[in-house]
Amino acid sequence: MRELLEKIKSKKAKIGVIGLGYVGLPLALEFVRNGYCVTGIDKSKERVDALNKGMSYVIDVKSEDITQFIEKGLLCVTHDVSALSTLDAVSICVPTPLTKTKDPDMSYIINVGQEVKNYMHKDQLFILESTTYPGTTEELVLPMLEEGGFTVGKDVYLAFSPERIDPGNKKYSVKNIPKVIGGVTPQCTELASRLYGHIIETIIPVSSPKVAEMVKLLENTFRNVNIALVNEIAIMSERLNIDVWEVIDAAKTKPFGFMSFYPGPGLGGHCIPIDPMYLSWVAKKNGFELRFIALADQINSAMPEFVVEKITDALNDAEKSVKGSNIHILGVAYKKDVDDLRESPALEIMNILRSKGAKISYTDPYIQEITYQKLSIKSKPLSKEVLSKVDCAVIVTDHSNFDYNLIVSSSKLIVDTRNALKNIHKKHIVRL
Repeated sequence: MRELLEKIKSKKAKIGVIGLGYVGLPLALEFVRNGYCVTGIDKSKERVDALNKGMSYVIDVKSEDITQFIEKGLLCVTHDVSALSTLDAVSICVPTPLTKTKDPDMSYIINVGQEVKNYMHKDQLFILESTTYPGTTEELVLPMLEEGGFTVGKDVYLAFSPERIDPGNKKYSVKNIPKVIGGVTPQCTELASRLYGHIIETIIPVSSPKVAEMVKLLENTFRNVNIALVNEIAIMSERLNIDVWEVIDAAKTKPFGFMSFYPGPGLGGHCIPIDPMYLSWVAKKNGFELRFIALADQINSAMPEFVVEKITDALNDAEKSVKGSNIHILGVAYKKDVDDLRESPALEIMNILRSKGAKISYTDPYIQEITYQKLSIKSKPLSKEVLSKVDCAVIVTDHSNFDYNLIVSSSKLIVDTRNALKNIHKKHIVRL
């Protein structure tokens, strides 16, 4: 351990990052910026080829940064897992999706664990960053490492540190988001804390991997449940003919006891709609039912249907039916200013509208083409010509670079699910 600590301190430790997506790639570059040599490992040949050509596919990473680091030999990218044998510390940032039955899919972590077992060596540090259920690090990863003949905490070291990346956030990045770290032993926690302490401003050590795993799930479950609450308030406010956005703006003036969340067309992305399901799954395994999570999931999952109802009512008021209407979706990414389509409510909204006979088109500056179930269409440039030909424009994702004045002046009817047109009051605008 002393030798590994010295390598970390002197920045001679060779760092590896497995999984070069929106979590792993920014992490790898932050290590490089702080003086470490990094090897990035990804199974995707397309990703590896793109990075070796200096091309970024992650919205928060600049291509020029990749180019200069690869040219200087500070960043090496490969799909060859045997590179693990040369590394001192390895961060694991692979996906952890849900199965169709909403159970945790641990296949990516298991595959990495099996590969690590073949190439690991003494005095190596492993840090799992993939969001998962409490117990994964010690019950799943630890036994795989010890199958290699090493004792965790003595020969090799293992910790869990949940990723907290917020894609598209210009204020918070890897460097200034506090890092929670829970090691299997105090030595594991110390090593991981020392390593990340060289690249991240604030380190939060906790007593165990289980605590660290639970932290991430609590954070996103908190958001999930509160978004469900405000979505339900939005539905009730419509029945009472109350502007829910005005209610929230007034409520958030209270300097204590209230935190503002906003209604929307549904939840998307890899974290908020999925992480609470990990918590729910592990609760059921232990004979406990998390009723808040189940109810929140039910409410949030129903929001695309509510949006379609708003569109239907708006068209009816204009003496049009959904069937045969041209409906243009503005923004299909799961949140503003990102190119991520995962779990986006726009997909469900579009499918429901198509099933009702609507003709669907869309504009998204970050996503040029959609292939989803039976849906396969390309983004149209935002223009007066496009908007003037549709019966209804629906703002599903409020990208900052949309020309909202053009949208308002060129559209016959607008359904705004994000309050993007907050300060514009026109008869043809319908808000969620």
